[in-house]
Amino acid sequence: MNKLPPNLSFVVLCGVSLVLWFRPLVDTFALASEDSKYTHIILILPIVIALIFQGWKVGSAEPQFWLPAGGLSLISLLVAGGARWGSRSDLGLTIEMAGLVSWWVASFVFCFGPRAFRSFCFPLLFLFWMVPLPETVLDPIIAGLQHWSTLAAQLLFWISRVPVSRDATTLLIPGLEIDVTAECSSIRSSMMLVVTTMVLSYVLVRTPWRRALVIALAIPLSIAKNGLRIFVIAMLGTRVDETFLTGRFHHQGGIVFFLIALAVMFLILWMMRRGEQSLRGQTAFSDATSVPLPPG
Repeated sequence: MNKLPPNLSFVVLCGVSLVLWFRPLVDTFALASEDSKYTHIILILPIVIALIFQGWKVGSAEPQFWLPAGGLSLISLLVAGGARWGSRSDLGLTIEMAGLVSWWVASFVFCFGPRAFRSFCFPLLFLFWMVPLPETVLDPIIAGLQHWSTLAAQLLFWISRVPVSRDATTLLIPGLEIDVTAECSSIRSSMMLVVTTMVLSYVLVRTPWRRALVIALAIPLSIAKNGLRIFVIAMLGTRVDETFLTGRFHHQGGIVFFLIALAVMFLILWMMRRGEQSLRGQTAFSDATSVPLPPG
């Protein structure tokens, strides 16, 4: 009996997943469109597809069926099925989506083999960003962003010699009390910055430790970006026009500070690439100078 080609088999398995996980998939995209904390989910699948198609042109994967991956598919199906018949809480949706992504990854490995998985390890694991974090995980992250963003803004006021005092996530400066609420934590732009940084570091940087360092720097950079936003809005509201405190710039100006943070990240990535190129140049020069001369 002739087997289906790996490409067609993968399409069939993905089609099966859309039938089995249709409801949680729709719920996840609805959540991403309605709740700003999950906006990044909309971008994940197109990014992964683009990265895999780009890498496939290089011919880095040879189709080969790998049967052990079928076990992971079965486990993901059982786990997601248990969540479906259990609680319909946000944790249930998290488990269902984790099962769906595990099915996709297992299907890829089953159809194309472990060698292909190694070639596309990053985009395949990047798919797990589609799994919405439950509130029990997200709330501490938001609280941490509130706390550290408040400290970052307080530091900027100190540097600018503006009298400031802090009580938890509330800042007091002359003429203004700033309450850094959960909505002011910039969780959406922070998630977008981390996701964008991961993709850029994968595309532009080759050394694993440099990639890890760049991704790690995205977290303090996100905090600094939010602290800068709080500082600028407060200074404009107290020194220029108080409408800055409640106007359009306050509610929709986050993109400006996101672009500033992204520009800083591009500078960091450029420095990392220069470091890699310099190292490769030194290695090539060392290899060239170490070639023995032919006998005279």
